[in-house]
Amino acid sequence: MVKRSSRAKPIWYAAVGATGFCFGLIGEHRPFGDDMFAHPLVAYFFAVAAALVILRLGARRPVPEIVPERALLAGCMAGLALFLVGNFIATYLIGR
Repeated sequence: MVKRSSRAKPIWYAAVGATGFCFGLIGEHRPFGDDMFAHPLVAYFFAVAAALVILRLGARRPVPEIVPERALLAGCMAGLALFLVGNFIATYLIGR
C-alpha cells in the first residue's frame, strides 16, 4: 500500500483550479501570441505538466504516489472547467 499525504489532494485541487481560473481570465487577450501553442488553454496544460515534472523531481517519487491518478485527472478537468468560467467572466462580465 502506498502511503500518501492527506494534504496533497486539496492542495492539488486548489492549485490547478486557481491556475485554470487565472489563465481563463487572461484567455481573451491572447498575451502569448496567436499561435496554437500560445493559446492560454494550451499554455495552462503546459504549466500543469511542468509543475508535475517539478513535483516529481523535487519529491524524488512518482507523482501518483503523492497525488492519486483519479485526483490528477479530476483536477485537470476542474481546471479546464474553471478556465472556461474565467474566460466567460473575462469576456461577458468584465469586458462590458
